[in-house]
Amino acid sequence: MRRTHLSLYYLVSYLTVAGLALFLVPTFALKLLLSNGEYGEVFPRLAGMLLLGLAMLVFRIIQLRIEALYTTTLAVRLFFLGGFVFLFAISGDPFFLVVFGIVAVGVLLTGLSYRRDRQP
Repeated sequence: MRRTHLSLYYLVSYLTVAGLALFLVPTFALKLLLSNGEYGEVFPRLAGMLLLGLAMLVFRIIQLRIEALYTTTLAVRLFFLGGFVFLFAISGDPFFLVVFGIVAVGVLLTGLSYRRDRQP
C-alpha cells in the first residue's frame, strides 16, 4: 500500500493549506478559490477549523499506516464531491467547482494508487 500511503500526503497538504487560509484570512482564501458568494467571516473560519481537524486525523492515519482507513478516506471524499456539486447547483458559486477539482484530483490519485497497490 505504499502508493496509496503516499497519495494521502496530497490530501493532508490541501486540507492544511485550505484550513489555515480559511481560518486566518477567509476573505483572501475565498477570493483565491474564485468565490463570488458572501459568507461573512465566521463560517469560513469554522470551515477552516474543520479542515484542519480533518488534516490532523488523516495525518495520524498516515503516521500509523492504518491501511483499513484508506478506503474510508476515498468514501468520505466521494461524499464531499457530491456535496460540492449540490452546493454549486444551489448557489452558482464557482468556489465549489474549484474545490471539487482539488478534491477530485486527490480521489483519482488515491483511487488509482489503491487499485495499483492491490494488484498482484
